[in-house]
Amino acid sequence: MRGAAVEKILVTGGAGFIGRTVCRELLARGHAVRVLDSMIEQVHGDIERPADLDPEVELIRADVRNGHAVDRALQGVDAVIHLAAEVGVGQSMYEVERYTSVNDVGTAVLFERLIDRPVRRVVTASSMSIYGEGLYRDEDGRIVQDAERGSIRDNQKVWDPVDRQGRPLTPIATPEWKQPNLASIYALNKYVQERTTHIMTAPYGMEGVCLRLFNVYGPGQALSNPYTGVLAIFASRLLNGQKPMIFEDGGQRRDFVHVGDVARAFADALELPQAAGGTFNIGSGQDRSVTEVAQSLALAMGRNDGEPEIVGKARTGDIRHCFCDTGKAEEVLGFRARQDFQQGLAVLAEWVARQTADDRVNQARAELEARGLVA
Repeated sequence: MRGAAVEKILVTGGAGFIGRTVCRELLARGHAVRVLDSMIEQVHGDIERPADLDPEVELIRADVRNGHAVDRALQGVDAVIHLAAEVGVGQSMYEVERYTSVNDVGTAVLFERLIDRPVRRVVTASSMSIYGEGLYRDEDGRIVQDAERGSIRDNQKVWDPVDRQGRPLTPIATPEWKQPNLASIYALNKYVQERTTHIMTAPYGMEGVCLRLFNVYGPGQALSNPYTGVLAIFASRLLNGQKPMIFEDGGQRRDFVHVGDVARAFADALELPQAAGGTFNIGSGQDRSVTEVAQSLALAMGRNDGEPEIVGKARTGDIRHCFCDTGKAEEVLGFRARQDFQQGLAVLAEWVARQTADDRVNQARAELEARGLVA
């Protein structure tokens, strides 16, 4: 507990992958936990309650846009962790109303109800997607915040951003001060959630904190949801005897952080006085190519024949490189990821081996292609 008072915490979206792990972390620190979650079929399938949602957690099954349900969920609550959201860059580009309604309107409903039921602190889950392209350095050593993607020229795909003279840029770790570049509806949604949190807390006597999560992985991900985290999508393909499908050339670089580390970050952001008012990157501080990650997971799952399928096409809204500068979270929260990546993959592979999953990746790709979102 690190000296924090015992509180009753509402976790919106707490029945999801990250949420269930956050609930376990909060319970371990002595807090009481209530969850508000709509339990949508795309994420949870047809179940009433996730088997690994701790029995001590009170579950209210309702939509975050339902003001009466939010009122009920807030009764007797001391603080809120706001995770409820539709997740997925690609799907957000054609399910625009659904994503905007759940993510932006849902957040608005939550904060409107908090006016009459204020809490000590709200910690909201944001996303590295708000950065668009990450931070780069040009050949003259200058920092570039507004890098643009390569284009298809003369039948040759140029995936990496270049400067205005056409020279290559070097990707570097992205800090919180990097200007947003909202390249998808999902990124826009998450930025709105961030700003709503900071705008609505202080005037009503509350504290707001936002965590920009990088690529979260670990046991418990929704393997049948083709718009979830990339490692879960790869795992679903491998489990069904298929090769991981990678867009572009597989050289795009990301930061993968274990869900256990993320849960610890949420609990710390809820408890630590110095977190109030802050926005923090939460990642491992290590970057890996998507191809390297797919190959490592295939080996962990015993699939030595699992070389990925390189699509050679890009999706609208995707970015090339973005990985985490962890300096601010380390300095203010004392946060540093602890989980070794290869060990984390081994545990994930053991969990996946006990699961079943519907491989819907081809269906998702077809939906994007039909709308001209893959080129």
